[in-house]
Amino acid sequence: MDWSKISFDWNRARAFLVTAEEGSLSAAARALGLAQPTLGRQVSALEEELGVALFERAGRGLVPTPAGLEMLEHVRNMGEAAYGLSRIASGQAHSIEGPVSITASEVTSAYVLPPILADLRRTYPGIRVEVVASNALRDLRRREADIALRHVAPDDPDLIARKLRPGVARLYAAQSYLDRAGPFDTPAQLAQADFVGFDDNQSFLEGLNAYGVPILAQQFIASSGSHLVQWQMVQQGIGVGVMAERIGDDTAGMARIATWLEPFRYDAWLVAHRELRTSRRLRIVFDFLAKSMA
Repeated sequence: MDWSKISFDWNRARAFLVTAEEGSLSAAARALGLAQPTLGRQVSALEEELGVALFERAGRGLVPTPAGLEMLEHVRNMGEAAYGLSRIASGQAHSIEGPVSITASEVTSAYVLPPILADLRRTYPGIRVEVVASNALRDLRRREADIALRHVAPDDPDLIARKLRPGVARLYAAQSYLDRAGPFDTPAQLAQADFVGFDDNQSFLEGLNAYGVPILAQQFIASSGSHLVQWQMVQQGIGVGVMAERIGDDTAGMARIATWLEPFRYDAWLVAHRELRTSRRLRIVFDFLAKSMA
């Protein structure tokens, strides 16, 4: 086939087909959900592109010219092929079914994944998703999960990984805490704050010290191995905590503090077992997550 001979687009061909089937521009525009002037321009553009008149007036309607009738059968076949393609694509979306397990941190599982998975459900209703909310690294090779969202790059060559947009975290405090203990406009003021930490605060402590904030271990007056519990304590005004920017900024009653500090940046990786290469279901979920989190 000489592809260079195909010099018109399908939207214009569709406008011609529906106008011929409906008998007028107004009826065709209603059928396609378009404005009549828009449809008329598409038909005119096709006539100009092909160098032929496709319609002639017949009372208040339009009928195809001899050249239009000659083209109509070919365009009708194109329409049937396009309809069949759309039907197959829709059917495939509904025929893809089965379970997919995703592991991610508690915060990602609770705040980031739900709206993405709601969109996935609407697009691929046959896919059943299990979310394993855990801050521990799950072993994909032992199939503890199919897909993982991680903050470190995998070192296993049998895993497939895609780097996502880096994350940004900041320090936050409840307005109730700021009202009685703030502000924290300088390193010296922040050095007097109470902190809500994790089960191991050493890296957090070292990071703040590296930023020139002389925080001591005893300033962590509350802690939890669960980031969700830690965040709830921060929201209750117990002290200062760290949270991803996209979540902290959207949480009512919370405010960024020590904005003079550089934000904490961390990597984000989407990782899957090598079965991703052969499983259409896993590939669809993997690509959907990658696109949604890009």
